[in-house]
Amino acid sequence: MPRGTPMPPAAMIEAHGLTKSYAAAAPPVLDGVDLRVDRSTVFALLGPNGAGKTTAVRILATLTTADSGTARVAGYDVVADRSRVRRAISLTGQYAAVDETQTGEENLRMMGRLAGRSRADARHRAAELLERFGLTEAARRTVRTYSGGMRRRLDLAAGLVGSPRPEVFFLDEPTTGLDPRSRQELWQVVRGLATDGATVLLTTQYLEEADRLADRIAVLDRGRKVAEGTADALKSRVGGHRLDLVMADHASYLRLTHRAVHHAPATLTLGLPTDGSAARVRALLDEIDPDGTAVERFTLHTTTLDDVFLALTATTRTPAAHV
Repeated sequence: MPRGTPMPPAAMIEAHGLTKSYAAAAPPVLDGVDLRVDRSTVFALLGPNGAGKTTAVRILATLTTADSGTARVAGYDVVADRSRVRRAISLTGQYAAVDETQTGEENLRMMGRLAGRSRADARHRAAELLERFGLTEAARRTVRTYSGGMRRRLDLAAGLVGSPRPEVFFLDEPTTGLDPRSRQELWQVVRGLATDGATVLLTTQYLEEADRLADRIAVLDRGRKVAEGTADALKSRVGGHRLDLVMADHASYLRLTHRAVHHAPATLTLGLPTDGSAARVRALLDEIDPDGTAVERFTLHTTTLDDVFLALTATTRTPAAHV
């Protein structure tokens, strides 16, 4: 790096105390959210509908302003340096924003020209990106004939047409509505962006997606961050393993529902967190069923993000835990 060139920030996204409300009488959409996303990592915002994920992205992408709090993206303040932030980012929403009446190649060439590239350069860059995103064979087909996964890949490619390449990618539920194969293909693209040095913040409701893609995960619930950490660390928070119990009767089932991270009332099955050791499983069974009449049978499972998600977004409003 040349002498005098400022060092790029280690944290590409930093937010402190973000709050946002859309109506005076309504609960806040964001209620004091802090975030830090390091360079060249994939960070997932995980939460149910209405948790505040999209609002957080819109604030960080300068599409709306927070009521209070501060945020910096690629080293720039999202309010004071809005234009610099916009030059450093790419935003992909929940639905592909491409022109269905044009071909994939025409879409990318158009975006290249809008970004200031010459005709020849835009054509060359479009060809590069079509090959990179596996769209070369469909380059001259109109986008209306593309599958959902192809449209999402074209949408991401469009974000790379400009120069310089975006440093930060915001992906708001990028695999919404995609079939499993298309989702897998898009996951490969996202990991490739981080491998190439980009920073990715994605929102998702898909637990497997966060587990597979994210270096770190923040769980949002009702506008607050209720936990943050790696997938493995979050899983260990609720025990590392889950003991599924088939209860003998409805009364026994109801007696233990408050302790469970998994509920299946139709089969009277409850899942309780445990560390998976034989000693702990025996102790847990002795504790909840001392006379051997409440539990019909049990199985032991490795904890999944489903268990974490259900445990953390059930009813709690406790402060966020960093693990």
